[in-house]
Amino acid sequence: MHTNRLAREKSPYLLQHAHNPVDWFAWNEEAFARARAEDKPIFLSIGYSTCHWCHVMERESFEQAAVAAVLNEQFVSIKVDREERPDVDKIYMSFVQSTTGSGGWPLSVFLTPDLKPFFGGTYFPPKARHDRPGFVELLEHLGRLWRERRGELVDSASEMLARLEAGLMGAPVPGAAPDGETLRRAGALFKGGYDARHGGFGGAPKFPQPSIPAFLLRYAKRFDDPEAAAMVLHTCEAMAAGGIHDQLGGGFARYAVDEVWLVPHFEKMLYDNAQLAQLYLDAYLVSQSGADRSVPQCHADTVRDILDYVLRDMTHAGGGFFSAEDADSEGQEGKFYCWTHAELSRLLTAEEFNVAAKHFGITLDGNFVDHSHPQPLAGLNVLSLEDPDVPAPDVPLLASARQKMVSARAERIRPHLDDKILASWNGLMLGALARASAVLSEDRYRAAAEKNLSFLRKELWVGAGNPSPAGGREGGTLFHRWRDGERDSVQLLEAYAFLLSGVLELYEATLELGHLDFAVELAEAMLATFYDAENGGFWQSAAGADVILRVKDDYDGAEPSGNSVAVLSLLKLGALTGRAEFKAAAEKTLELFADRLHRFPQALPFLLQAVDFQLEEPRRVVLAGTAGESAGLLRAAHAVYQPNKIVLGTAGAVDGFARTLTAPEGATAYLCAGTVCRPPTRSAAELKAMLSEP
Repeated sequence: MHTNRLAREKSPYLLQHAHNPVDWFAWNEEAFARARAEDKPIFLSIGYSTCHWCHVMERESFEQAAVAAVLNEQFVSIKVDREERPDVDKIYMSFVQSTTGSGGWPLSVFLTPDLKPFFGGTYFPPKARHDRPGFVELLEHLGRLWRERRGELVDSASEMLARLEAGLMGAPVPGAAPDGETLRRAGALFKGGYDARHGGFGGAPKFPQPSIPAFLLRYAKRFDDPEAAAMVLHTCEAMAAGGIHDQLGGGFARYAVDEVWLVPHFEKMLYDNAQLAQLYLDAYLVSQSGADRSVPQCHADTVRDILDYVLRDMTHAGGGFFSAEDADSEGQEGKFYCWTHAELSRLLTAEEFNVAAKHFGITLDGNFVDHSHPQPLAGLNVLSLEDPDVPAPDVPLLASARQKMVSARAERIRPHLDDKILASWNGLMLGALARASAVLSEDRYRAAAEKNLSFLRKELWVGAGNPSPAGGREGGTLFHRWRDGERDSVQLLEAYAFLLSGVLELYEATLELGHLDFAVELAEAMLATFYDAENGGFWQSAAGADVILRVKDDYDGAEPSGNSVAVLSLLKLGALTGRAEFKAAAEKTLELFADRLHRFPQALPFLLQAVDFQLEEPRRVVLAGTAGESAGLLRAAHAVYQPNKIVLGTAGAVDGFARTLTAPEGATAYLCAGTVCRPPTRSAAELKAMLSEP
């Protein structure tokens, strides 16, 4: 069996390609030096281990000796895991999107030896089809151009890089600042894309993109718009009932290929499930004011379903969270998750089958076909809640059927698990668990969050005050990836920002002083490493990173951008601690992106949440007294949908005013705005009532 350099790597994606006949390099100086020494262009292939079309291109091209021969002779080939290096991916994805109008993975880009892109695309088939050139044909054409018209390619690459740099390096518009009208316009835009029949915003394929519905709930509260809230709640109900939601094992797939949320692209990503847990917590709190008391409980059950899936199937023994599960099993997309009519009829009794088939929408023909496979399996059914209302006599039959189906599925070959642990995505899940522990009064979620943070601090954080290689002392450093006992050497904004967000959620859920202290350390390190003090905004990479450009990510897609999360986190931390420099950096970053928010608000829905927080003094729930005495008040503080609030204690790194508040007669809650407070209360019910007032 052939083995290439990728066998030395830790990335599951790179290891998947370790036995290709292609002479792959990882993204490093060794590869760049080879390209310069041999004067060859670089073929850069970017993907991730649970990417379905990455598997297809590997099978069709990278495993083929004839393709490898062309690559090895005419190019230096580099593999990058986009989840480990989103900074590299951002640069070259932006190039491909600007030159072709679309993007995706696998990302296939051709570079000069000094890393300037001159041609790119996504998936290329082995032979020309569907208006895409064949991969070998493309390689030979570009190789010939490099030999015969190199000067033109190099000049073109330099010109395109200059345009790319100009597009990625915005400067603030003097005097611009996002305001309430920015939010109003954005809310109207998102509402205009609402699918009233099936829920969601936009057409097929449908991504949950939780930043949009989360913003609309804030919008609904700020502008007293119950219609916007109803759109979000309908969307949450539709997604939870659809095939995008794993009805047996829990968690959500990355997106639905259709408009009805039925047929998913089956891969499950940690970042999606973390954000969806937060969204369903919002939906739970918002819907509690409705007449149907079963609805909020359904949203709470969806939160538990997501988090229990992660804790069962996506958690390292030490407490870290794995990155993703694949769409494919045994080379077939969806095989692990789907059921045929015949298979279920053999597994279940006739009575169980009749109930389960009606409930889950099982048909003889099935509802899913893997069109990417040359020999797709027939009659596959994705489970959805086709008939969610089960008559009382049938409930035990459905429960029995579900248990048999869960047990039978557990015997199947599971999809590939990407078991790398990323500080960024772990920060998102840490925050979801922490908040769920407070909102749902679930101590096991708090325990999981505490364990996760301990793991991250042990394996990926080097604290302030450690000796630096150059002598003296240096601030704290957060690395991005840990796997198989080793961490990487990469620093990324999203690692710092997402973890900061999660640690703040954990502090507000527990009021443990050490968590707020660590949040301050993280924020200080993030500002020192990534903040552009001159223009505002945060660079995606640390200075000296091995990238051709330092860019400021300005797009909230399936994941929020590091800038958006950094801004909201710094605004919260500034309010908690009274540290003016945190708030100032956040506000200057909002000024940098104000023009983009005005012209293209759909690009930054998470940042719009930060704008909403920034527009007024946040409500401050200050709890005085011991932790044990304050437990009921702490739960009450989190039991009302009030997104622009902070929850803090009276000790540690909190601001000076909070430290003046006391509890002479036992645990006491103060509801304040700035230094103006309502009369204190010791009643959880009264605190909830005060928080519920406009």
